Amino acid sequence: MKHLLKLADLSTEEIFSILNLADQLKYERKNGVPHPHLAGKKLGMIFTKSSTRTRVSFEVGMYELGGHALFLSDRDIQLGRGEPIKDTARVLSRYLDGIMIRTFDQQDVEDLAEYGSVPVINGLTDYCHPCQVLADLMTIREYKGSLKGLKLCFVGDGNNMANSLIVGGIKTGMKVSIACPDAYRPDAGVIAWAKENGELQITSDVLAAAEGADVLYTDVWASMGQESERQIREQAFKGFCIDDKVMAVADKEAMVLHCLPVHRGEEVTEKVFEAHAQEIFDEAENRLHAQKAVLCKLLK
Repeated sequence: MKHLLKLADLSTEEIFSILNLADQLKYERKNGVPHPHLAGKKLGMIFTKSSTRTRVSFEVGMYELGGHALFLSDRDIQLGRGEPIKDTARVLSRYLDGIMIRTFDQQDVEDLAEYGSVPVINGLTDYCHPCQVLADLMTIREYKGSLKGLKLCFVGDGNNMANSLIVGGIKTGMKVSIACPDAYRPDAGVIAWAKENGELQITSDVLAAAEGADVLYTDVWASMGQESERQIREQAFKGFCIDDKVMAVADKEAMVLHCLPVHRGEEVTEKVFEAHAQEIFDEAENRLHAQKAVLCKLLK
């Protein structure tokens, strides 16, 4: 494991190794055990998309591991003035021990890894969100004990979250179902990979997708950069909401997850969200622990 560009690059064994280390680091933090595994290490954090959880969790994570994180918005570095990614990668590699980037285009992440000489972590692109799904898998395992054989149902846009949940779910032995409008399906390449490697159901029938699900997952209808499509998406996704009807057909012990921020009353009702708030905010906390594990694997 040289980088974390997308979950498809990791083996099942590598994913579980990250999850196991994340569990250990979480236990140590809870019990006041210091773990300065990255003392003296420096992480550059490039943001062309704003963030709450990604920035804070990586910055706090590096601090707790004994290292230092530098926040680099596109207004602060020459990327914002047209410097090519390949030049930025070669310059930053001379100063830093690792780079995390949260941006739009997946190719930018791939280019950073190709032209740089330090580990690169994908903090989110329009194509995938591997750090979030590692935290999701960690949370599901905490609540359910294991992952193999569970049914994971995602309701909403076939976006970066859907792409990564399909890959992460199948690689860890889960069955995955996606409920989305026909015009908003996940990436075709991800679908083709999933059908060769596991069980994937894609349907526009929310109740059919949610039937017997152990985990229900949703995300906002209009992600960052899609604000201009909001009205169109509100019509397209009408009915793609985790509500009492969806909960009734899922497993009676089903958990609900959301990567946040949430639009209550759209992708999930206020009632369902608050009933499962503990799971959702445990999931948000686990971004810290899962990413610390990734940092240790790549930078130590």
